Amino acid sequence: MNTTRCYRRGVLLDEGFPLEGLDEHLIHEDTVIWVDLYRPTPQDLQTVADELSLHSLAVEGATTVQQRPKFNRYEHHDYLSAYAVRLDTASGELSTAEIAAFITPKALITVRKDDAFPIRDLIDHLEQNAELITHGISALLYGLLDFIVDGHFDTVQMLDEQIETLEDLLFDERSHDTDVQRRSFELRKSLVRLRRVVLPMREVINTLIRRDVQLVPREMAPYYQDLYDHVLRATEWTDSLRDLVSTIVETNLTIQGNRLNIITKKVTSWAAIIAVPTAITGFYGQNLPYPGFAHESGFIASTLLIAVLSVGLFMIFRRKDWL
Repeated sequence: MNTTRCYRRGVLLDEGFPLEGLDEHLIHEDTVIWVDLYRPTPQDLQTVADELSLHSLAVEGATTVQQRPKFNRYEHHDYLSAYAVRLDTASGELSTAEIAAFITPKALITVRKDDAFPIRDLIDHLEQNAELITHGISALLYGLLDFIVDGHFDTVQMLDEQIETLEDLLFDERSHDTDVQRRSFELRKSLVRLRRVVLPMREVINTLIRRDVQLVPREMAPYYQDLYDHVLRATEWTDSLRDLVSTIVETNLTIQGNRLNIITKKVTSWAAIIAVPTAITGFYGQNLPYPGFAHESGFIASTLLIAVLSVGLFMIFRRKDWL
């Protein structure tokens, strides 16, 4: 599952070579290598660390799960940690895949802790921009970061589309309160998780493009600046979507309250109408003589009174839009 690739002047020279042969591919000055380690054993990591003089803290960080995206500098190399993301559009759940990278002047070593990171897609992405690899390690690092940030941006866009669908359900004539509440909760949880991944990337890219770091050559500076702009847009978009989901939740509660008020108003109006015949029949049910007592005229009078008052109340409530 490990991947090893050697480039010379931007052309793929060799791939699939063993880790013990890294130093043989670093002899030429115009050669750079990329090594991807999948669930490396301590022996594999130690082999790479010995050949490239990797710091023990960086090696320990590469084996630790759920680290914050960051960029650290050491004496002989740099260390990078980042996350690729994937959104399940059916459930709205966001999954992350962590990747760590050791950056030396002539080698890029990536470490994957599981198979969630789409390494095959990353290789295809690098091959599509093979002409940039002539600029060395900075180009390989750019390809990795560009692939990750593009995934962030695509995920934010999909979340935006999911929220638009949620808005349509919110104002549908039929009630979708349960679906809106469930989807709002899942999307808000995914946005919070996405923000934890996207927001630190702004600091990572900003550190990389600083001149005192001297990692990005002048030829690659425009590409990294464009990458930084994408990170800013993804971060701002994520924040705005999180606020929008909160607004949707509040709006849904308001709509539920309005529907309850309408139902209460209608039930109360009908109860008032039903109270009219109840009151009249109860009055005429008294065991006392009254005009029309025990005569047909009394029954007709009470029936007409019920009909007139009920229709009158119905018309008044209908005019006030209570029914």
